[in-house]
Amino acid sequence: MLRIKQLEVSRGQGPQAFRVQLPELALDAGQIVAVTGVSGCGKSTLLETLGLLLRPTQAQVFTLGQEAKDINALYASGRESDLAQWRARNLGFVLQNGGLLPYLSVWDNMVLPRRLLGLPVKADHLDAAISTLKLDRLLSLYPSALSIGERQRVAFSRAIAHAPGLVLADEPTAALDPETAHNVFQLFFSLAKELQLAVLLVSHDWDSLSEFSIPCLQAKLEPGLSIFVPEAASSCF
Repeated sequence: MLRIKQLEVSRGQGPQAFRVQLPELALDAGQIVAVTGVSGCGKSTLLETLGLLLRPTQAQVFTLGQEAKDINALYASGRESDLAQWRARNLGFVLQNGGLLPYLSVWDNMVLPRRLLGLPVKADHLDAAISTLKLDRLLSLYPSALSIGERQRVAFSRAIAHAPGLVLADEPTAALDPETAHNVFQLFFSLAKELQLAVLLVSHDWDSLSEFSIPCLQAKLEPGLSIFVPEAASSCF
């Protein structure tokens, strides 16, 4: 699903430049890996790069999808429309602030990825997410009427609505109560297995990461550099 070798991305310039490196990662369909590290170590930058929102400064190997799409070649083609179309079909994002469109209702926000791809708006796994996360009563509301936690739950449902191959989640449970956070992690596990999703999530929810034995990519900091290395689940906490 996701194969990385010697990926690096830089932010800033001159003395303020900061590099983020991912020496190697193999993430398969149905697998969940957490990205952990102190604040400011580049976790969100890494997710944005893997989500094709930031172009890496280098990547020896960067393939995504069941057919191992060569992302380097996609960037080299220079066709932004092809990149956007591929990203829309194969990736799902859960942003920290939800990232919901303010002029669409909760329901329309959630089914937007399916509509853009020409898919039927109804899907069993989306109905299950709505029920589990108790979103039924919110469907006709607009984002301005939601709490931060409610926006995160809606954003999660939107990210998995079109059953993308890879879901990238940036602190998906940060604003949720413990019970709802547990339900979100449980959904990640059940949907990853049912829909064969690969999931990469930034999280400091140590209890859930431990309970579900999620392996980690942990940031190792050096001056001006953050290197994300794999750790066994038991070593993350």
